Amino acid sequence: MSQVHKRFTSDQVKELFERYLKNEVKREYLQEILGIKKRRFFVLLKHYRETPQHFTIRYPRRTPSRGLSPQIEKNILTELAIEKKTIEDKNIPLRSYNYSYIKNRLRTTYRQKVSLNTIIRRAKEHGFYLKKPKRIRHDREVLTRYAGELIQHDSSLHLWAPAAQEKWYLITSLDDYSRFILYAALVRKETSWTHILALQSVILRHGLPFAYYVDSHSIFRFVRGRDSLWYQHHLQTDETTPQWKQVLQECNVKVIHSLSPQAKGKVERPYGWLQDHLIRTCVREDIADIKPAQQILGREIHQYNHHQVHSTTQEIPSIRFQRALKERQSLFREFKIIPPFQSAKDIFCLRLTRTVDSYRRISVNHLQFKLHADPFQQVNLRIYPINHQLYEIRFWCEGKLIDIHKLKASDLQGVHF
Repeated sequence: MSQVHKRFTSDQVKELFERYLKNEVKREYLQEILGIKKRRFFVLLKHYRETPQHFTIRYPRRTPSRGLSPQIEKNILTELAIEKKTIEDKNIPLRSYNYSYIKNRLRTTYRQKVSLNTIIRRAKEHGFYLKKPKRIRHDREVLTRYAGELIQHDSSLHLWAPAAQEKWYLITSLDDYSRFILYAALVRKETSWTHILALQSVILRHGLPFAYYVDSHSIFRFVRGRDSLWYQHHLQTDETTPQWKQVLQECNVKVIHSLSPQAKGKVERPYGWLQDHLIRTCVREDIADIKPAQQILGREIHQYNHHQVHSTTQEIPSIRFQRALKERQSLFREFKIIPPFQSAKDIFCLRLTRTVDSYRRISVNHLQFKLHADPFQQVNLRIYPINHQLYEIRFWCEGKLIDIHKLKASDLQGVHF
């Protein structure tokens, strides 16, 4: 039976006790009415006799507070102070507190378990709180039906590690169906080669997708007027093909360009989540170099792919991706080197075309190469950067590999691909 104070007022109980003390009603009936046992009856009767005027059956209920240890309190406020300093720095693209991040950091770094409500309460008490802006209703949906049907590929330039005082590019490739991040890398300089490396990584590991979705950046698309500095002025949009796009054309992979920034904005990218977590971790670990930042990025990508439930699909990306592959709900195709080419270096590379002169030579950036080719034949150069210092050039003529040279990266400095 429910408690006395929830079913009776204090005055009603006082009236019953008065009648008992006047011998008008027997105790057994009052116990039955109040729904209590003999012991409880006499406890209440004693309180009534001692202070009849101030008698009440209502009493303050206090939930025992376990309290936080001074060390936990200190760590919460330390993390909140770091958040505030980061948000107030105009050079860092963070404008709100992330209390869930602090909760996870307390758990993983300090081995302390604290509820999210406790952190938010401390934030409000100590002035580490900002009202959230009104959010646009979340109405995104997955428009693709197969893994590999559409790969969203893009880059973002930010001050990912404020201690480095240098902005880096984050290049990512994302499977639209599963939201699984297939590739992510930080680079100091964005070039055609850094994006070709992303293609190589995705295709050699997962196969050839149906299509790539990119914006109209000059690396992905020639646009008349904007790119006319490097090309003849009579060329129209898409009448010349950038290096990155040439790789996909040779692989028979479709390229889809967003027609406007608004259209690109409708396609979800992982930058919001990565930006939020990557910057915060780099701030706390005082990262000043791109290599340790890349290691942190790897940890965040693993968390995103294998542990984070995606808000649109309501599934963990890796589970959704692997299930699609297992159930053959995939448009990925096996990558094969098509003859006459012999190596992946002939596909995932930078390309130049030269014409052999009457002395059977060609020139590249003031370097001359004597080749076993007839005068006035066209030679296709497939240039593969082995590392930052060394390039390999593979010379192709009429479907045959006629020579291979290695040279320093500085020898090709200034060559426009």
